[in-house]
Amino acid sequence: MPDRKFVKGNEAIAMGAIEAGCRFYFGYPITPQNEIPEYMSAHLPGIGGTFIQAESEIASINMLLGAGATGARAMTSSSSPGISLKQEGISYMAGSQIPGVIVNMSRSGPGLGGISPSQGDYFQATRGGGHGDYRTIVLAPSTAQENYDLTMKAFDLADEYRNPVLILGDAMLGQIKEPVVLHPYQGKDYNQDWILTGCVGRRPRLIKSLYLSEGELTEHNWKLYQKYQSMKKDVMFEEFLLDDAKMIVTAFGSVARILKTSVKMARADKMQVGLFRPITLYPFPEAALRRISERIPSCLVVELSTGQMVEDVRLSVNDPTKVEFYGRPPGSIPSPNELLSEIKKAYEKLIGR
Repeated sequence: MPDRKFVKGNEAIAMGAIEAGCRFYFGYPITPQNEIPEYMSAHLPGIGGTFIQAESEIASINMLLGAGATGARAMTSSSSPGISLKQEGISYMAGSQIPGVIVNMSRSGPGLGGISPSQGDYFQATRGGGHGDYRTIVLAPSTAQENYDLTMKAFDLADEYRNPVLILGDAMLGQIKEPVVLHPYQGKDYNQDWILTGCVGRRPRLIKSLYLSEGELTEHNWKLYQKYQSMKKDVMFEEFLLDDAKMIVTAFGSVARILKTSVKMARADKMQVGLFRPITLYPFPEAALRRISERIPSCLVVELSTGQMVEDVRLSVNDPTKVEFYGRPPGSIPSPNELLSEIKKAYEKLIGR
């Protein structure tokens, strides 16, 4: 029998990280992700790992940079305002090609906002967030099980591409409690001929993000760009009841899990709708969505924000596709019935009854 535990979403992330070989965690407390550092502080020391509650979010991201430069598997986590403070360090990591996993269990904003779920950090996550022309891989779980599984996947992607990987959840996915099947990590070894280990007996290695010679930075940025393009082979997405659909409902994360119920209810009401859920938000699964939109040229995008992912949807779908949007600013969570009402409105407008 598989090992099955009833755990919080935040705990599932911490458990997945440890199973994947993470032995260094640096963070600073902020609601609603505090169960992650709590779990890491309780379990890392007993397996030879290191937990440090840094003096600030800025300190913690730079500790992650340092640990990643030695080849160690390391992680930090925070929530929206804390992730904002980490942006300079994330840019340095991307520019220096240093792997690491960063978790954002996002809360409502802007500013201090509140502690309710929000998807308003989509732009920050998928557009780099900090200064410079860079990207982070972004994974968006929608269940506690995916919190566990995608955290392990995040460490592999970080090592494969020598790049920061961001897990974008929210307050709902961090605080929800669900059964999680704990399975062994199935990873592989990655080339680490670039890490800093001291140069006795070999030529020195240099990790940097500062390029001052003529044309050097241009060449470096094109190299990074090609790497970001190659990440497209690892896009992940879910199709739900799309085989005979006449309208696509597109959402990610916590809203997508609510919409699964709404889509089933719509089906019971004779509406032919299905769900497309991006799991990688960067790279966005644009080719898959374009392919689907060629046969289903109607789409409703639903987000816990006033509209961010909808821009990527509009850029991805086939030209004649009609795209409607329903946004729910943070502060409350929509029910399946509320979202069913929005599906009905869009369906009547785009398809008719």
